[in-house]
Amino acid sequence: MKTYTSHKFWFIVGSQLLYGPDALEQVTAHAKIMTDFFNQTDAIPASVIQPGIATSSEDIVALFRKANADPECAGIITWMHTFSPSKMWIGGLLENQRPLLHLHTQFNRDIPWDSIDMDFMNLNQSAHGDREHGFIHARLRTARKVVVGYWQDPEVLAHIAAWMRAAAAFADGKTMRVARLGDNMREVAVTEGNKVSAQIQFGWQVNGYGISEVARRLFAVTDKEIDAVMQAYEARYHIAKEVLNNEGAMRRVREQAAIECALRSFLSDTGAKAFTTTFEDLAGLPQLPGLAVQHLMEDGFGFGAEGDWKTAALVRTMKVMGLGLAGGTSFMEDYTYHLEPGNEMVLGAHMLEVCPSIAAARPRIEVHALSIGGKNDPARLVFDAKSGTALAATVLDLGDSFRLVVNEVEAMALPQAMPKLPVARALWKPLPDFKSALELWLIAGGAHHTSFSYTVTAEILEDWARMAGIECLLIGRKTSTLELRRQLEQERLRQR
Repeated sequence: MKTYTSHKFWFIVGSQLLYGPDALEQVTAHAKIMTDFFNQTDAIPASVIQPGIATSSEDIVALFRKANADPECAGIITWMHTFSPSKMWIGGLLENQRPLLHLHTQFNRDIPWDSIDMDFMNLNQSAHGDREHGFIHARLRTARKVVVGYWQDPEVLAHIAAWMRAAAAFADGKTMRVARLGDNMREVAVTEGNKVSAQIQFGWQVNGYGISEVARRLFAVTDKEIDAVMQAYEARYHIAKEVLNNEGAMRRVREQAAIECALRSFLSDTGAKAFTTTFEDLAGLPQLPGLAVQHLMEDGFGFGAEGDWKTAALVRTMKVMGLGLAGGTSFMEDYTYHLEPGNEMVLGAHMLEVCPSIAAARPRIEVHALSIGGKNDPARLVFDAKSGTALAATVLDLGDSFRLVVNEVEAMALPQAMPKLPVARALWKPLPDFKSALELWLIAGGAHHTSFSYTVTAEILEDWARMAGIECLLIGRKTSTLELRRQLEQERLRQR
C-alpha cells in the first residue's frame, strides 16, 4: 500500500496529432506501462493516475481543469514522449493550480543501434520534445521541479518521491488549522508574524483560543479515558521507578494523561492539525502540558511553544513529508553550546516538549519541578536523541515575504550523561562548520525554534518552498559561506 492514500498524482504525457493514430497508440501504451511501474514500485510513495494523452490545446486545458477540480490531485507530472508544440500548453499551464514536475526521460533506455529508423526517431524524441516543453515553463515563469534520467533509475525515482512528499505536505497545509492556545510569549519577536499573509501563502489557518477551551474539557475527562492513555504511555515509554513508587508523581502523570484527553478533544472539535501553548497562560490547567504534547506530536500533530504558530505548522508539514519513513521529526530549540576548539556543538532541548520520534532509546517518563509557569511539577519524557544525519528548519516572516532557512547537521551521541538535566535533548554539529553555519543562520534571521528532523531532506524542503513561492536558504555541507553571505547582503540591500 502506498504511504499517501488520499493524495494522487497525475501523469500527463504530451504528444501531437501529426504522427498519426499508430504512433499515438504506442504513446498511450508506453504511458500505461510507466504508470503501472510507478504504482507497483515501493520507491514511489503515492498512486499515479494517467488521465489521457495530451495532443491539443483543448486536451491540455481540459486535463488541467480536471486536475484542479480533483481534491485528491496533489501534483502533476508532465513528460513529452514525442515533440509537443508548447503553444498548445500555454492555456493549461496558465490555469494550473497544482505543483508541477517536469520529468525529462524517454521510454527506451538504450538506443537500438541496429534497428533504429525514422519511425523510432519520431516516436521517441523526448530529447527534442522536452526542450520545447522546458522553454514554455521558463517563458511563463512556471515554478516546477525538473527531474532528468531514465524513469526506472532509482535516483530518478528518489527525486520524484521527494517532490511527491513535498507536494503531499503542501496539500495538507492548504487545509491546515493551527490552534493558538494563548498568545505569543511576551516581547518575543521571531515567533510573531502575519497570519493573513501565512494563510494566503501556505493555506495555514491560524486561530486563537483561550486556554479555557482545554480547561473546561479537562473537567469532563473520565477515569476510563485517562486509563486508556496511561496504557498507551506504558506501551510506548518506560515509567521511571521513582515515579512508579511515588503516589504523588503518578498523580502528575495521570494529570498529563487527562490534559492529553482534553487537548485531543479540543483538536478534534476544531479540526486543528497543529497547536501552540505558552507557559504564561495556564489558567485552569494543573501543569504545563509536557508529556501530553510529546505524545500528540508522536501521533503526527504539529507543535510550537510560547505561541510559535509558524513552527507548529512547519513541524506538522515536515511530519507529513516524512510519513512512513524512519527517523522522526520534532519541535526543537537551540539551547546552549559546547565551544571546545575543533569540536563545537549545539545542545538542543526545550522545557518539556520534544517529540519522542527522535529518541535513540525508549524514553523515560519522569516528574520534575519546573521553575516557570507556577503550576504542579509536570511529567515529561526524558531521552537522548539519536545520532545521524539531520536538519533544522525554520520559517521566518520578514514583513513582505517569508523565508525558509534550513541547516543540515550531524547529530551526535552525548559524550557524557546529563543526570541533572531532566528534559529530552539533542546534540549536533552544524554544517558546513560551526562558525560558518551559525554566522549564516544569524545573518538570515533564523529563529531559535526549529523543526528538527532525521527524515526530511533538504531536497524535500526546497521542493516545498518552491511550491509555496517562498525563498529557501540552505546552509549545509556544500555551502559556500562567502557566496551565501553575499546573497543575503544583496537581498538585504534590495529590500531597503
